[in-house]
Parts: sequence; C-alpha cells; structure tokens
Amino acid sequence: MLGLSDRPVVVTGAASGIGKAIALRLGEEGCKVGIFDLNEKGGEDVAAAIREKGGQAWAYKVDITDYDLVARSVDAFEKVAGPVFGLVNNAGWDVAMPFVQTEPDFWRKVIDINLYGPLNLIHIIARRLAERGAGRVVSISSDAGRVGSSGEAVYSAAKGGIIAFMKTMAREFAKQRITFNTVCPGPTDTPFLASFDTGGRLTEALTKAMPMRRLGQPEDYPGMVAFFLSDDASFITGQTISVSGGLSMHG
Repeated sequence: MLGLSDRPVVVTGAASGIGKAIALRLGEEGCKVGIFDLNEKGGEDVAAAIREKGGQAWAYKVDITDYDLVARSVDAFEKVAGPVFGLVNNAGWDVAMPFVQTEPDFWRKVIDINLYGPLNLIHIIARRLAERGAGRVVSISSDAGRVGSSGEAVYSAAKGGIIAFMKTMAREFAKQRITFNTVCPGPTDTPFLASFDTGGRLTEALTKAMPMRRLGQPEDYPGMVAFFLSDDASFITGQTISVSGGLSMHG
C-alpha cells in the first residue's frame, strides 16, 4: 500500500485475533506499530514478532475505557515513534445472551469498551491529527451494527453507534484531510465465537449461510484496514464496508 512506510499507527486490541492480524500486516507494510491492549504479555509477543521480521513495534498495557491512561499511552508511543498518523480502533468485548437475561452493569461494560473506548482514542488522537493536517482513522465495527445479531443486542447498538460516529467525524475533519472509515467483519472464526458455540451448531449454520461457505478468518481483514490507512484511500472517507464473504451486501 502506498505511503505506509514509517507511519506511526496505534492499533487497539492487537494482542490476539483480528487486531493481532492487523498489527502484523501493518508491521509488514513498514508502519511503526503501537499495540494498545490489556493483555500485556500478548501485546509484547505481537510486538516481538513484528520486530523479528525487521519491523518496528511497541506494546503498551492500556485499558481503552480509561481516558487519562489512553492519553499517557499515546504520549509514550509518540516519544519513540513520532507523531501518530493512523489509528485502528479494534478492541471489543461481548458475551452473547438474550437481551432480557442481561443486566445494566453488563450493558455499561459492553458500551464502555465498544463505544466509549473508541471515543476516547479518537478524542485524544484526532485533535493531534488536525493540528498536523493529515491522518487516518479506521474503526472495526461489525455487521451486527448494520443488520443486528440475535444474542448481541447491546453490542449491536454500540457497534451501530460507531458507524454513525465515524461518519460524523468524517464530515467534521474533512477539511483537515483526516479520513474516517469503518470495516464491518461478518462471522469470524475466533475464540469469542467458540466461547458461546461449544457444540458447533451455530458455526455450522453460519457456514451454510455464507455465500463463500466459510467463516471469516482474522487474516481476511488487515488488507482492507491497510488500504484505508494508505495514500491509495486518501479520497475515501465516511465509508462503511462489510468484509463478510457475501453474507451481507450493501450498496
């Protein structure tokens, strides 16, 4: 991808799953990668894997719901990598269950991580990008935020909020040449899916429903993220794209 070499990019939730795949790809593209994750050991392992291949990466233990900690972590990353150019909001959390079986404390946790977390990152980083007159923000939402998902009501609400928020940011920061785009994964073969599909019946049903007859893999998403971060996408902003094997088609 054009223009990614040596650009400092923060990736949240990059210690495992989709975030890890994104961080590794950005390392291959030549980005200076800042890994923000509560899983300190996992983040360090991913950073080490990037460095072993000749890339540049640093890991930070970050709770994205803690605004002050996020600000300090961005400062620390910029001291070693230079001014941040890109942000990938990937960190997320949920437990699948019917809405009427959930409680307000659960709602708050889901919304804090999936909505307030990205708001914290964007509030801190976007103003810095605006001062420099350039930058890229990519948020990983979900097709659950576009079409809903049984058992993920509050998660779907938070992810739908991210889609709307990113479109608004795209409008507010267009004159500063900062782009905001959203990637919506479809059903993906991750430990999260396995955690509430112990019998494998849901995975089987989802696979049959997919036009491409397979679930997504973490490696299916980094290419689109790298594109949105690159100079190739400099005239694309406010867009939401599903990467779902054809399960959802928008246009």
